[in-house]
Amino acid sequence: MNRRGILAGLATLSLLAACGRGAGGGPKFRHYDGPPVTQIQIYKAKRRMYLLGDTKVLKKYKIGLGGNPIGPKLFEGDGKTPEGAYLINRRNPNSAYHLSLGISYPDSRDAAEAAALGKEPGGDIFIHGRAAKDKGRGKDWTAGCIAVTDAEIEEIYAMVRDGTTIIIFP
Repeated sequence: MNRRGILAGLATLSLLAACGRGAGGGPKFRHYDGPPVTQIQIYKAKRRMYLLGDTKVLKKYKIGLGGNPIGPKLFEGDGKTPEGAYLINRRNPNSAYHLSLGISYPDSRDAAEAAALGKEPGGDIFIHGRAAKDKGRGKDWTAGCIAVTDAEIEEIYAMVRDGTTIIIFP
């Protein structure tokens, strides 16, 4: 292989390596080989999230919530974070909020409660990062999601599998 081919190959490898890095230059997608996360618990009043492996707390995080955090989510646009038991049901590696894990809100109960009010329940509730555009915003700034730092969502994204139970307490 000639010198030009070697340089072109190295340039290609450099570009590919950069694609796997987050905005801060570190790896966006991390590897986790510790105990499995069997449940996520959110305590809205304390602004805390716990990742559990069976009954042991594996990690804990400070969180931000919807802009109107008191009480359960009742309908789309109320600015509240849901309360109840759900599942992590999807992943978004291209989230506008760095990375995100989808929560299975609304369930049939949530939909019925919103319908009784003549409203839609909403959806697209996630655990996500802050992304550059939301750094420095207040504690509770989301439209009903659960926010952590970008570095923390990288860790959570690696640790939590689809199908994991998430319980959101008042």
